[in-house]
Amino acid sequence: MRWFEEPSFNFIKAHKIAYYVSGILLVISVIAILTKGLQYGIDFRGGKEFVLEFEEAVEVVEVRSELTGPLGGAPEVKRFGSPQDILIRTDNPGSITDVQNTITSTMAEVYPGNEATVIKTDVVGPRFAEDLKAGAIQAIIFALIVIFIYILIRFKNWFFSAGAVAALFHDVLLVLGIFTIFGGIAPFSMQIDQAIIAAFLTIVGYSLNDTVVVFDRIRENSLLYKTMDYTDMVNKSLNDTLSRTVITSITTLFVVTILFIFGGEVLKGFSFALMLGVIVGTYSSLFVASSLVVELETRTKKA
Repeated sequence: MRWFEEPSFNFIKAHKIAYYVSGILLVISVIAILTKGLQYGIDFRGGKEFVLEFEEAVEVVEVRSELTGPLGGAPEVKRFGSPQDILIRTDNPGSITDVQNTITSTMAEVYPGNEATVIKTDVVGPRFAEDLKAGAIQAIIFALIVIFIYILIRFKNWFFSAGAVAALFHDVLLVLGIFTIFGGIAPFSMQIDQAIIAAFLTIVGYSLNDTVVVFDRIRENSLLYKTMDYTDMVNKSLNDTLSRTVITSITTLFVVTILFIFGGEVLKGFSFALMLGVIVGTYSSLFVASSLVVELETRTKKA
């Protein structure tokens, strides 16, 4: 890491290239979302869930594979407490009794010597799903508004607020676009459910923390180097915090990657969203948020 001891990269000079890259990716994401549509999980679509208790532990992947055909689509399957308990969630349109009979009969065929007992059934209604969808959207919008106000109060300049919120919006939209494009293609579930919403809010927090560290250094350097050109001062601030930014991102990415590899099928979508968030969040802190601050500052002075 010796090349991070006294870095002198010209981040601001590359901001136009970053704008083009981000712009193209954002357009692709928006087009994908508008044309293909978001792939919501049962939390947002509504459906049925069953908890089965087996005499012996079974493999989640095998249960999902065996039920995909009879249920007309891949169900959401995960462990529910003990290794013998399995939670199955499906959006099959049949009655809850018919769906339950389909599941139990299939499990009886697949595991003839391992009896499964249904210990719980529940229905996620469309109305609840719509309320949950609206609540998730409101949570993200409210978070962005609060962040804008917080940055404005802390740095006493709306340029920083605009840069921070633009970077966060950029991060969430890109990750959402990737989930939309590769949903159904990836070998694991990329449906939007409560866990993915939690991942998006985590991405917002991570990216914001990284951005605030850079903004703090910009504020400090603006007082120390009052005669320095504003663009050069911001670039120096980015280089000053580069080592911290890279090390934090790499260590976080390492942990999240381990979670993706060894965390099981249920956590793959969540951990993949965090992996993307760390990468995109680091990029936006270096090339989007600060560059936008410089752009607004420059245009204001010219005006």
